[in-house]
Amino acid sequence: MPPAQQSLPDLSRRQLLATAAAATTLSALSLGRASAGPADDADVIVVGAGLAGLVATSELVAAGRRVLLLDQEPETGLGGQAFWSLGGLFFIDSLEQRIAGVRDSLDLARRDWFNTAGFDRGPDDPLGEDYWGTRWAEAYLQFAAGEKQSWLAGLGMRWVPYVGWAERGDRSPNGPGNSVPRFHLTLGTGPGVMEPFEKLVRDAHSRGAVSFRFRHQVDGLITTGNAVTGVHGSVLEPSDAPRGTPSSRTEVGGFELHAPMVIVTSGGIGANHDLVRRNWPARLGTPPARMITGVPAHVDGRMLAISEAAGARLVNRDRMWHYTEGLINHTPIWPDHGIRVLASPSSMWFDATGRRFPSPGIPSFDTLGTLELIMRSGYDYSWFVLNKRIIDKEFVLSGSEQNPELTHKDIPGYLLSRLTNSTPPPTKAFIDHGPDFVTANALPELVAGMNRLTGSDLINVDDLHAQISLRDEQVDNPNSTDPQIIGIRNSLAYIGDALVRTTPLHRILDPAAGPLIAIRMNILTRKTLGGLQTDLSGRVLDATGHPITGLYAAGEVAGFGGGGVHGYRALEGTFLGGCLFSGRQTGRAAAEESA
Repeated sequence: MPPAQQSLPDLSRRQLLATAAAATTLSALSLGRASAGPADDADVIVVGAGLAGLVATSELVAAGRRVLLLDQEPETGLGGQAFWSLGGLFFIDSLEQRIAGVRDSLDLARRDWFNTAGFDRGPDDPLGEDYWGTRWAEAYLQFAAGEKQSWLAGLGMRWVPYVGWAERGDRSPNGPGNSVPRFHLTLGTGPGVMEPFEKLVRDAHSRGAVSFRFRHQVDGLITTGNAVTGVHGSVLEPSDAPRGTPSSRTEVGGFELHAPMVIVTSGGIGANHDLVRRNWPARLGTPPARMITGVPAHVDGRMLAISEAAGARLVNRDRMWHYTEGLINHTPIWPDHGIRVLASPSSMWFDATGRRFPSPGIPSFDTLGTLELIMRSGYDYSWFVLNKRIIDKEFVLSGSEQNPELTHKDIPGYLLSRLTNSTPPPTKAFIDHGPDFVTANALPELVAGMNRLTGSDLINVDDLHAQISLRDEQVDNPNSTDPQIIGIRNSLAYIGDALVRTTPLHRILDPAAGPLIAIRMNILTRKTLGGLQTDLSGRVLDATGHPITGLYAAGEVAGFGGGGVHGYRALEGTFLGGCLFSGRQTGRAAAEESA
């Protein structure tokens, strides 16, 4: 943050001239301090107009810097992936938590984060892949427990009073997951998070402090000596592609732009399945033959390789965050468009052959743990089995377009849709039109539909009936040791879940709760947890751990900070938050460096 203005003592004209001359000399002699020269196009070039790019740009212009904001997409794509998100944010000891009786603290959140992250790649070694990620994690936790919410509220953001409980883990004292609910839904969903920063940047553009360069695809970084001094690339033909849909890659020209600083905020690799498979973690075995995609096609990872070619260190390549509860979108916007289900714990989860997953294979518990179970099954999909009573209350579909009440900031409409016993319209559309859904009044009919959908006879009706019946028998047992039954009871003990997210415990095969529903769940690509390694100023490091002069990175391309602030797995609500924090941190540091 630029230092506050201070009053100056009275100085003579000669003293002022002498002071200015000394400052100029020191500036010319100082190493590593960048300033725009007459041949430069801006003080800073920002590559990527997603959330991290918007935040960094807003900080730069607030400090009086001139910024060129580049993106390969048309202007309709301003805001990037954030526009499509549910808008969940991770806060620690918030007012919303306290109202709901949730006791949270920085110490508890720190324990949860580090238990979940599992940092094990040299976290104490300055050259370790996890060294800077752990330091970004500590800084982010301080931010989430401190000024994060008040800063965002000052920009006009508001949140739903209900706090969600994502990634609950296996409930063991030292295991992964959130010990308490921390997932705060933003009024306006993803667009509501993006909105204040888009306004700041557009206002800066209107007064000439920001220049947009849409349809500018960066192909390389320009280096002068050992410093990054600009970018070059291809100008793509104009496109009127609607937001999220693929745009043309036809080149109509080239460009070269110069600035003393370049900030890369270009996102991850989620739409590049070849790159996902190439970096697939060996610990998870063979990459899935089939995946669906949770991000638009432009999330291609190009800037990772381009930055690496300029000397940047890329770490934790095999750490990714792919969801296990993906639905094929019945009305796709981008290729292989998938929607993630945020389910509460009542649905039963089975592998492709109809074998019930052990813990942590329970909805909302442990994404990475369940992905490991699925990959060990030998298949790249799994099944939810539930009933109408469960789906009516427990299904939240991720994404701004799937939550119209929240996106339009209609709190009464949102609460009405959650508190009534009717199926929310977006969920009903998937039941009626989603290619992964099977509905039936009886289990034999349901199993026949499941096998028909996959073109196999992997599911045996008698085996499935036996497993569901065994679970149903535990409903009336107050001392049940079934991990899912325990999980449902824990969920119902939290007032927020009991009111709007978790169905009272009942038998899945109860005819009064029907009809029965089976849903094929697909692996859904989403986030890159590794990336360009950066220090706490967002400066990109080289293989020796030294900053590359003039090169910064923020957001997903930097693993949301340090090349991997999440370690192996995330607590959720931390991806948008990681873009906000790393964009702010990097923008302020770059502004100070260019002063």
